Amino acid sequence: MPTPTKGKRLGGGASHERLMLANLSAALFEHKRITTTVTKAKRLRPFAERMVTFAKRGDLTSRRRVLAQIRDKSIVHELFTDIASAVEGRDGGYTRITKIGNRKGDNAPMAVIELILDPVSAKQATVAEAETATKSAAPAPVAESADSGDSAESADSPESADSATSADSADEAPAKDETAAAEAPAEAPAVDADAPAAEAPAVDVEKGNEEDEPEKKA
Repeated sequence: MPTPTKGKRLGGGASHERLMLANLSAALFEHKRITTTVTKAKRLRPFAERMVTFAKRGDLTSRRRVLAQIRDKSIVHELFTDIASAVEGRDGGYTRITKIGNRKGDNAPMAVIELILDPVSAKQATVAEAETATKSAAPAPVAESADSGDSAESADSPESADSATSADSADEAPAKDETAAAEAPAEAPAVDADAPAAEAPAVDVEKGNEEDEPEKKA
């Protein structure tokens, strides 16, 4: 007979072990807690939690897989309705094992295995929300850094430098034209004002000299 891959086998064979685990899990789902040996409780725990995981999915395929192990339809219905809704906020750890001492008679170590149907505490809910927010916000800085790196590369590239210099020269050209246009009207009136002022005294002086000459001759 082949040996089990992990731990000791319950019962006489593999089929007997499967039936024992199915019956124990059915009793656990019906009564929410059972008392058994520590060895059976440890072997029952992963089996029962797997059935709870199927119940949380809630689809037809999962229900058929559970019905292949647990033949009682009323227990399966309770598992998919009441227990699945009670543990909806948990990601795992649906059972708890508590040792209660040895059994009288054969001195076998005993334990109580029960379902954890309590609601998730506020602290655990806050931690779960914080982890979800951290995971959702993690790609954002990477994208921003990538965009900033692209912008920095584009700014450092020769094409961007040429465009910047051309833009600066284009901005300087209108400024020079405006300053020249502003200075030109200011110089023109100064030239026109000086010309008549210089010519007028010359004409008056000459006329005065011509008028004085006949008097001197006379």
